[in-house]
Amino acid sequence: MSWSDFLFGRPLRTEEDEGERIGPAAGVSILGLDALASAAYGPEALLTVLLPLGAASASYLSGLTAITLALLFILYISYRQTIDAYPNGGGAYTVAKENLGERAALAAGAALALDYLLNVAVAISAGVGALVSAIPALLPHTLALCLLILFLLMAINLRGVRASGFVFMLPTYAFVACLFTVIGIGIFQTLNHGGHPHPVSRVQAQPVAAQAASFWLLCRAFASGCTAMTGVEAVSNGVPIFREPCKTGAKRTLSLVIAILTVLLAGIAVLTRAYGITATAPGTSGYRSLLSELTEAVIGRGPFYYVTLAATLALLSLSANTSFAGFPRLCRTLAADRFLPEPLTHRGRRLTFSHGIFVLTGLSGLLLVIFGGVTDALIPLFAVGALSAFTASQAGMVVHWRKQGKAKRSLVLNAVGAVATGLTTCVVLLAKFSEGAWISVALVFAMLVLFRLIRRHYDYVARVTATDAPLDVQPAKEPIAVLPIRRWDAIAIKGLNVALSSCGDVVVVQVILGDREVEDLSERWCSLVEEPLRAQQRRVPRLVVLRSAYRQVFEPLFDFVNRLVESEPERQVAVVIPELVERRWYQYFLHGQSASLLKAQLLRRGMPGLVIVSAPWYLRDWLPERRRLLRRTRR
Repeated sequence: MSWSDFLFGRPLRTEEDEGERIGPAAGVSILGLDALASAAYGPEALLTVLLPLGAASASYLSGLTAITLALLFILYISYRQTIDAYPNGGGAYTVAKENLGERAALAAGAALALDYLLNVAVAISAGVGALVSAIPALLPHTLALCLLILFLLMAINLRGVRASGFVFMLPTYAFVACLFTVIGIGIFQTLNHGGHPHPVSRVQAQPVAAQAASFWLLCRAFASGCTAMTGVEAVSNGVPIFREPCKTGAKRTLSLVIAILTVLLAGIAVLTRAYGITATAPGTSGYRSLLSELTEAVIGRGPFYYVTLAATLALLSLSANTSFAGFPRLCRTLAADRFLPEPLTHRGRRLTFSHGIFVLTGLSGLLLVIFGGVTDALIPLFAVGALSAFTASQAGMVVHWRKQGKAKRSLVLNAVGAVATGLTTCVVLLAKFSEGAWISVALVFAMLVLFRLIRRHYDYVARVTATDAPLDVQPAKEPIAVLPIRRWDAIAIKGLNVALSSCGDVVVVQVILGDREVEDLSERWCSLVEEPLRAQQRRVPRLVVLRSAYRQVFEPLFDFVNRLVESEPERQVAVVIPELVERRWYQYFLHGQSASLLKAQLLRRGMPGLVIVSAPWYLRDWLPERRRLLRRTRR
C-alpha cells in the first residue's frame, strides 16, 4: 500500500459517487456541526459584549436568545422550502443567480464564501479556546494548536465525504449527549430549588456594573449572538450528498439540527441566568469559556466535566467540517460559471473537490495567523457573511415563488425570512462596523472584483482563440532545434537524441559561466558528436559556445534564441530542454531546477514561433542507462 493510499484512501472511480452519499445521521455530523457548535460560542460572544453590565448581563441573555430562536425558526421553515425547490443544491449563489440576476448572485456567492472561510477560523479558535480554558498552561500555544487542527481537518476531508462523516459522528453525538446531560441536570436543580440552584463548584465573582444597559449596547450584543444562527444554510447547499430521495434526507437532517440547537441555546440561556454566570474577557490569563463555567457549576470539576470539555473541544474544532463540505462545492459552482479558476471544478482521488479544500485551508490558516487564533476578534467578521447569504437566499426564493404563480404561503414565509434576516444584517453591520465588520464588506467587494476579473480573462481567451478556420495543410518549413547544455553527460545525450529525432537542423548551445570548472566542448565536439553522426550519414548539429561575463545562465541563451527567431521568421524554433528528474521528492531541493526556470522564463517572454520540448532523464533509471552508455563507450 502506498503512502497516499494509507493517508487518503484508495482512489475512487467516478461511478462510485453513489456509494459516497450519506443519510441524516451522518448529515448532522457533516453539515450540522457549524450550527451546533455555534451554541458554544454564540451565547458567550453575546455575554462578552454585555460585560460592562456586570451581574445584570445574564438577565438580558434570555430575551436576546428568544429573538435569535424566533429568527432560527423562520430560517428553518424557509430552508425547508429551499430544499424542495432546489434539490440539486439551493445555495445562496444558485438561488440568487436564477432569480435575482448575476450581480446579486455574485454578491451572495462572495458572502457565502466569506461565511465558510470565517467559520473554519472561528470554529477552530473556539475549540482551542475551550482547551486552554481547561488547561491554562496551553494558552501561549493557542495559534500553533489552531494550525495543527486545521491541517488535520484538511487531511480528513481529503479522504472523502463519507469517511469524514464517519469520523465526525462520535464527537458530534458525544457533545450533544454531554450538553443535554448538563442542561437536564441543571434544569432539574433549578426547578428543585425554586429557580435558584446551588452551584456544585464556586462560580467566579460577578463584576460590578460599569454602565447601564442601553439600546445600542443590546444591539451590539445581539449582533455578536447572531453567530448562533450560522450554518443553518449548509444543509440546503449540500442536498446532493444525501442518498435518494435527497430531499427527504436533507429535510430530516435540517430538522434534527434545528431541534438540537434550539434545546442547547434555550438551556444555556436559562441556566446561565439561574446560576448567575457571566463571561470573561477572551485572551486574558483568567479566561474561562462559558460552557466550562456552566458545566462546572452544574456538575462540578469531576471526570464528567473533563469529558464534556473534551467533547466540546472536539465538536468546536470539527465544526469547521461544514465549510470543508460546502466551500469546495461553492467554488466548483463559481468556477463552472468561469468566475473562479477552472481547476476548482475537478474532483480529486476520493471524489472531493480537492483544490477547494486546499484553498480553504490556506486562507483560513492565514486568518488564524493574522488574528492570533482568538475567536472574539473573528466573530464581527463572521456574522456579516452568514446573514448576507441568508438574506440573498430568502429574497431569491420570494422571486422563485412569484415566478411559479402559486404557493402564496411559501412566498410569504420566505418574504418574512428575507425581511427578518435583512434587518438583522443591518443591525450587525451598524453594531459591529467599527469592530471589524467593515472588513467583511471590504472582503466581499474585493471578491466581487476578483470574480469579474477572472470572468473577463476567460471571456478574453475564448474570444481570441475562437476560430472556424480549417487546418492549414500547406507544407511548412523545417523547424530548428536549439539544445541548451552545461556539460557533456547522460542528460545532455538524452536531450540531443530527442532534438535529432524531431529536427534535422540542430544547434547545441553551451553557456560557460566561468565561476566553476566546466569543460568547453569545442575541442571534443568532433569525436563526441560529429564522427558518430557522419558514420551514419546524418546531419551534424552545430555547437555554439557562449561565455557569460556576468555569470548569467539564461540571458545569453535568451538573446541567442531571440536573434534566431528574428532571423528565421518563417521557421519554428524548438528549444529542447534536457532535465534531471529526481528519484525522491526531497532531492528536488538539492539541484538548481534550472530546466524548470528556463521553461518558465521562455513561456513568460512569449516569443512568436517558439516551441518548448522537454527531454527528461530519470534518476531512478540511471543503472540501465549507465550500462547502455558503457556499451557504447567500449565500442
